[in-house]
Amino acid sequence: MSSGGARKAAAAAGGRAGAARTVAPWIVACSLLLCASSVLFQGAEGAIGVNYGMIANNLPSPDKVIAMYKANNIKYVRLFHPDTTVLAALQGTGIGVVLGTLNEDLAQLASDESFAASWVASYVKPFAGTVTFRYITAGNEVIPGDLGVHVLPAIRNLEAAIRAVGVTGVPVTTAVATSVLGASYPPSQGAFSEGAAPVMVPLVAHLLSKNAPLLVNVYPYFAYAAEPETVQLGYALLAGSSATSNSKVVSITDGGLVYTNMFDAIVDAAHAAVEKAGAQGLELVVSETGWPSGGGATGATVENAAAYNNNVVRHVAAGTGTPRRPGKAVETYLFAMFNENQKPEGTEQHFGLFQPDMTAVYPVDFAGSY
Repeated sequence: MSSGGARKAAAAAGGRAGAARTVAPWIVACSLLLCASSVLFQGAEGAIGVNYGMIANNLPSPDKVIAMYKANNIKYVRLFHPDTTVLAALQGTGIGVVLGTLNEDLAQLASDESFAASWVASYVKPFAGTVTFRYITAGNEVIPGDLGVHVLPAIRNLEAAIRAVGVTGVPVTTAVATSVLGASYPPSQGAFSEGAAPVMVPLVAHLLSKNAPLLVNVYPYFAYAAEPETVQLGYALLAGSSATSNSKVVSITDGGLVYTNMFDAIVDAAHAAVEKAGAQGLELVVSETGWPSGGGATGATVENAAAYNNNVVRHVAAGTGTPRRPGKAVETYLFAMFNENQKPEGTEQHFGLFQPDMTAVYPVDFAGSY
């Protein structure tokens, strides 16, 4: 979910700005089976980043925020929109940057080459020598939807504009919600939905041809919150990755592959969908994942949020990959750096690792050692 709107279920419809969330049927099917069961891209292997959302009126200044990234050994940051003050604060830090466009700019980026050139001239070229750009993302969670048709043309125009200013090694991609999946359970059956496929199939082919990854937002929390009676909490929390957890975690078997957590299952469903679309070998980056520490909803506690995010960090840092892609660590970005007080009331305001006063909501070990 982007900093600009409400979080979605692991495969929920991808609206924003506090839109109601619905859990896709595959999540329910997965949940029911689990109830009955007893049982980095381009050198960034094991990399953990944090999304820097700004929908708040009480956040520290960007220079203080970037200092927090450095102090906490956070190697990567994702920005949902270009902000020259933040980019200036990132100069010379070596922190890898995922820089996003505004969704409302997609149509013009797609149709107007000069607008794409101006965007690159304003936000990429002046910083290219001192900011470590990892990816540029054309839009966030707009597929399926009316803006989806603009994503690939916008990517092409941004690529051309970046080439024109002599910047190399900065892939252009987009971030999608798991609402692009029409089938995802078991993970091997992952496939793009009828609504998403006309956009996703040519998109993933293009990304593969450019050696660019697809960014996917992954939220086991929403599957658990929608079906807490049938989704085992430990499975959603990656409890099997915890060195201190004594809880028994269910597992599912899919064609000989064993899944002990929902994070891997969702990522591999996306892998399967990409492969079915003909883009075998396309890299996936988890551009958002997180768990709310409050807000009054099911499972939204400090204890669960701390467990989930530390387990994700440990799991990713181990570099074991997923059952479908063993040994291929998944570059992953936690959502989000701060609790944001201008998001919709409820859990939306409680995904932060830190309070706006820069104190930790709970500790996260970015080295993945506990």
